[in-house]
Amino acid sequence: MPSRNYLAVTLLVCAALTLAGCGTNSIKVCPLASCGCGQDSDVCLAPQFLYANGVNGLVTAFPIDNNTGALGQSTSVSTARATDSLGMAVLNDQFLYVSSPLVSISGESSIDAWSINGGTDALVTVSGSPFGLGPLSFAAGLATNEAANVLYVGDAGRIDALKADENGVLTAISGSPFLSGTNLYLTVDPQNRFLFASADDPPGSVFAFTIDSTGALAAVAGSPFPTIPNFGGNTRPYEIVVDSSGSFVYTTLSETGQIAAFSIVTPGGALNPVPGSPFTIGDTPVSLTTVNNFLYASNGTIYGYSIAPGTGVLTPLSGSPFPIHGGALTTDIFGRFLYVSSSAGIFAFTIDSTTGALAPIAGSPFPNAGATVLTIAR
Repeated sequence: MPSRNYLAVTLLVCAALTLAGCGTNSIKVCPLASCGCGQDSDVCLAPQFLYANGVNGLVTAFPIDNNTGALGQSTSVSTARATDSLGMAVLNDQFLYVSSPLVSISGESSIDAWSINGGTDALVTVSGSPFGLGPLSFAAGLATNEAANVLYVGDAGRIDALKADENGVLTAISGSPFLSGTNLYLTVDPQNRFLFASADDPPGSVFAFTIDSTGALAAVAGSPFPTIPNFGGNTRPYEIVVDSSGSFVYTTLSETGQIAAFSIVTPGGALNPVPGSPFTIGDTPVSLTTVNNFLYASNGTIYGYSIAPGTGVLTPLSGSPFPIHGGALTTDIFGRFLYVSSSAGIFAFTIDSTTGALAPIAGSPFPNAGATVLTIAR
């Protein structure tokens, strides 16, 4: 995701323009080069780009039309080994990282890294990339800590914490790797206070860690937290996210066809089940994304839920499940557009800010079949 600080500043600019009466009654997002007060209030927003990686072994960049959400002409760079990646992340809008679960002859998986040329989709390979994770590693999901410039990697029974220097070069921080369950996916809350990792060890649980100023992890008291208390089988939790307020954690339960929901107890970071959790979604849910007070999940089709601000309870949106075939999910920084990967390409939708309903964007799907991960940068 793009910088949270950048998003906050842009929203403040938007509010200031509206209060100043700059324009009539709506907000228009415009390119920097054409920004100015006109018929509508203009918010100067730097270009956004959607990045995709998948079965073709390429990282493909699409410019995003900030007004319509449509994707422009793509460009691609090849990766060292990253095909069918399980993780892609942007760190402070400067560096793009992709995990490669494919193991080398030495039994080592790796992270591919590029620097991002702000304002364009150009990617330049970071010196030393790809970065190996050591013997018997399995690089999967990625998460970032923008305050400490740290990239976290879901690995085989551990979490790697890698510091990015000013050039994007990755080096393990003191104490890394940190022990965890058999996790593929992890997430960091918006305030960089906690890291949560889904663990496939029966009966299925979520590991919780506090994050210190260096990015180091320490287990939260009571961790791991079961996805379904007293469950006799294995829920097999998969992708995991924190909502935009930093109050709730959600993870898909691929074995039981549900979404487990937790509230985050601050300041310690313990997890309590949300009333009514787990919530039914259907067979083999995979991907999740949250934006504003909405959560979207895919299990071949796309389900949408509203998130109750005080409790985190999920309520299906009107029209959900939406007749969309898809896999990986991501949204733009304003939360106005949803992007969904599929075998037919990348589908793009507008998100109704009141109801969460999805409407197809003209030109969708955009060519890029089989992406397993998506992310946004500027």
